[in-house]
Amino acid sequence: MSAERPGFLQKIGYLLGRPLPASMRDWVLEDLTGPGHIRRYVIRGLIPVIPLFVAFLFIPGPLWVKLGMVVLLLIPFLYFQIALSRVYRRHLLVNNGLDASLLDKVKIQRADSVHDEYRERYGR
Repeated sequence: MSAERPGFLQKIGYLLGRPLPASMRDWVLEDLTGPGHIRRYVIRGLIPVIPLFVAFLFIPGPLWVKLGMVVLLLIPFLYFQIALSRVYRRHLLVNNGLDASLLDKVKIQRADSVHDEYRERYGR
């Protein structure tokens, strides 16, 4: 993997859909398929809505109503964000000039290791 990483402005552009230079494709692949990719995706999606949730705390009323509003928006937001993560990650791969099938890299590697273990154990 190359040691080249995007700077702050490049990373912002990348998150908004702008492609990174070809020299950073290894970083893009690791970002979208490496360990912790779902965690990074969810955190990136939550950052823009945090000000909205904070604004709910300034609405007059009991605390349980304010927190209820946040929870009622947060649950479906997280559900749809996780459900659409594959679509978004596939888009970023294609946008940066990588093959969309690389998204299944981890799944394929895991299946290969299970298959190899089976062959070692049972010799078939």
